[in-house]
Amino acid sequence: MALEVSEQRLRVTPESPGVYLMKDVRGNVLYVGKASILRNRLRTYFGSSANLPNKIRRMLAQLDDFECIVTDTEAEALILENTLIKRYRPRYNARLKDDKTYPFLKIDVKEEFPRVYITRKVAKDGARYFGPFATAGTVRQTMDLIKKLFPYRSCTKNITGNDPRPCLEFYINRCVAPCTGYATKEEYRRVIDQVILFMEGDTDAVTDDLKQNMELSAERLEFERAAVLRDRIRSVEKVAEEQRIKVDSNLVKDMDVIALAQGNNEAWVQAFFIRHNKLVGSDHFFMEGTQDDPPQLVLGQFIKQFYETALTIPPRILLQHPLEDADLIASWLKELRGGPVRLTTPQRGVHKQLLDVVVANANQGLAQYRVKWLNDADVTQQAINELQEELSLPLPVHRMECYDISHIQGTNTVASMVVFEDARPKPAHYRRFKVKTVEGVDDYESMREVLRRRFKRLGTARAQEAQKVREAQESGQGGQDWSRREDVDTWGILPDLVLIDGGKGQLSAALEVFLELGLDDIPLASLAKENEEIFVPHTPEPIVLPRASQALYLVQRIRDEAHRFAVTYHRNLRSKSSVWSAIDMVTGIGPKRKRTLLRRFGTLQGIKDAPVDDIASVPGMTRSLAVRLKQTL
Repeated sequence: MALEVSEQRLRVTPESPGVYLMKDVRGNVLYVGKASILRNRLRTYFGSSANLPNKIRRMLAQLDDFECIVTDTEAEALILENTLIKRYRPRYNARLKDDKTYPFLKIDVKEEFPRVYITRKVAKDGARYFGPFATAGTVRQTMDLIKKLFPYRSCTKNITGNDPRPCLEFYINRCVAPCTGYATKEEYRRVIDQVILFMEGDTDAVTDDLKQNMELSAERLEFERAAVLRDRIRSVEKVAEEQRIKVDSNLVKDMDVIALAQGNNEAWVQAFFIRHNKLVGSDHFFMEGTQDDPPQLVLGQFIKQFYETALTIPPRILLQHPLEDADLIASWLKELRGGPVRLTTPQRGVHKQLLDVVVANANQGLAQYRVKWLNDADVTQQAINELQEELSLPLPVHRMECYDISHIQGTNTVASMVVFEDARPKPAHYRRFKVKTVEGVDDYESMREVLRRRFKRLGTARAQEAQKVREAQESGQGGQDWSRREDVDTWGILPDLVLIDGGKGQLSAALEVFLELGLDDIPLASLAKENEEIFVPHTPEPIVLPRASQALYLVQRIRDEAHRFAVTYHRNLRSKSSVWSAIDMVTGIGPKRKRTLLRRFGTLQGIKDAPVDDIASVPGMTRSLAVRLKQTL
């Protein structure tokens, strides 16, 4: 720990509610926290660090000083904590990504002919605001929808009612043309009132008003206008049906439903906004600085940062996880809303079904974000460039291989080799290994074996490929860049970087093999998961990439993919072992009959479920053997 705190200093720390700021040697705020009793909370940091999360231990290693701000109540501490997190954006706090003001829709109802437009400033000016929206894209989608449904003006001209002719918007039923006097101020105001009701989710009131207007037009023999209103009613009803929650409406009413999916150091928060039993909107937000944080803490930080600026707070919020300080946060929301707010985590019933949908959307959203990252050429090129610069590599990383070991207490030890080319996965070049020469738990020796096997095949494969190239040239097919051909054997391609999942020990084991095989010119690095530090040979200090670095995201992705591939292979081997060990117990059934049974029934469960007669009909089986097998299983 960089800062040694004396008992005397802790004793003079107030026994009051408040906020504390952890700072590094340059005075940068590393972390902001709140406490009901500051002294007690700070003692938890400066005692034994054994029970502290890894992220907090890393923060303490950089700590040079701390500051306390006393508040009258814990509720005031909660508000101040949120304000300071937004101001300083501390590295070790979970926080909404991007330091920006979120967009809102604004309708200035004080104007004679109000417009609907996007703003990032919310003022107490009597206007109606809707939001916040996570991105300009989502607010524009909402604008496009309401513009298709309601004919309000989108121009900024001064409305006098004396213009000689309307613009194109009038002729395509996208504006009622108050500029020409075709619509009175009262008629135009009725359109704006419908927009407001729609944004509030009260589509029933919108359609009732439109129907009343349509019937009045028909009575006046204004059949063309009545037909336009009829079409508008159908459009609103169609949108309302798409928004309607497919559950018992008496149990849903007005609520927000919020869930998250966590990645390495960020979280995708998905929110559904339900008003008048209809899904009036959904949006997603990114939280960063979430590594090692439990999901309930991340959700709590999101609730505080999001609802501080939200203009509408429903009476109920469904959450994927119960919050820390739930009562305190509910009281704060009550003050903001001017009425009670229930924070609940349903375990069954309609609300649980609804929450499950939002959880699934959060997981899917994070997965799609990762795919989108892979398909963004500018971002992936940035990651490659950053990685070359940070690791001082001689060439950009076209091909990167990552290795991971997986076992349970030394049994069924396996390894994976995952390949990324140009920052994208290359599944056709993935390889997996059964570790053959190592007994028990020895990750270092397992890594040595795997790397020897992989890189001893490099020379053989390249010699074979060179022969193919010579034959192709002799036959007049020309010389291709064999290292990048799709049909080339993956063993024969020299990687631009080899990444090992682990710390200094795994790196040393890998370097021994490279020196032994004369391959020490291949760039080598290891990624330690605890602190996301990168170790390279002959450099005592780790390389710490910036948290927002695309290069860090790239190496995390390939490391996580190698881990997934190894664990999946290990799980499959364990499952296969359990099948064989169960059948092995039956006397008279040898390897050949085992294979025949599995080919016929597919799995151990398939054999268990099969009738005795079906098992006995398998070639090589008898009824007595089938009976013994069923009894054993």
